[in-house]
Amino acid sequence: MDLPMPWKTIAQVVGIETGAGSVVDAISAWWERWRSEWVAGRTPGYRTVAFTIAVTTLAAKMAKADGVALPIEERAFERVFDIPKGEERNFRRLYDLAAQDVAGYETYAERIAGLLADEPEMLRALLECLFHVAAADGILHPDEDTFLMVVADKFGLSRGEFLSIRAGFINDPCSPYQILGIAPDIPDADLKLRHRALVRDHHPDKLAATGVPPELRCAATRRLAAINAAYDAIRDEREQDRRRREPGE
Repeated sequence: MDLPMPWKTIAQVVGIETGAGSVVDAISAWWERWRSEWVAGRTPGYRTVAFTIAVTTLAAKMAKADGVALPIEERAFERVFDIPKGEERNFRRLYDLAAQDVAGYETYAERIAGLLADEPEMLRALLECLFHVAAADGILHPDEDTFLMVVADKFGLSRGEFLSIRAGFINDPCSPYQILGIAPDIPDADLKLRHRALVRDHHPDKLAATGVPPELRCAATRRLAAINAAYDAIRDEREQDRRRREPGE
């Protein structure tokens, strides 16, 4: 039985002999060969073999950023991207090939940004998925943090967008404000409007309506919960401050 694209081609990719060439060169050669399906306009960028190879490679190299690519991170990626049943072996061969080193990861981030140039929601969703994988072991290593910061930059995301997404997965002292992407002195009315806008923009149904595929909506529920928790935390903190300032308290 023929395998569904793009995994039919992935099966060929992972069967190549890298020889004396680098892992990056080996995978890049296949990426260039199959990139034409997107350039020709026949297939959406996120449905191409090029995208699948680039994302798998980028995630594997991110897992290697702290020096050791852990199995739990690989399993987290498999859950995120829903590897077709029976294709686990092909995926793992490609993943293991890419996880040998972190060399060239910036290039893959740039290629993904090119494939999704007109779909910023997907780039943000993909960064959230990468954070989900990076935090699978309960720790975000400083080198993984730097890796993801560079990826966000290659994706064209601002520093504020990066910190807002990061704060949804990492508990920092000022994370409630970072999660919402606001300053601590924002008025209550503007805080409420900001919360409503974020809930609307990050709701899984909104992502679906904008064309973000299911595999890139994996972190949406977690992200939305973080947004609501941050909003509640700020409201509770401000209510407590008001009570402390009340006469007679």
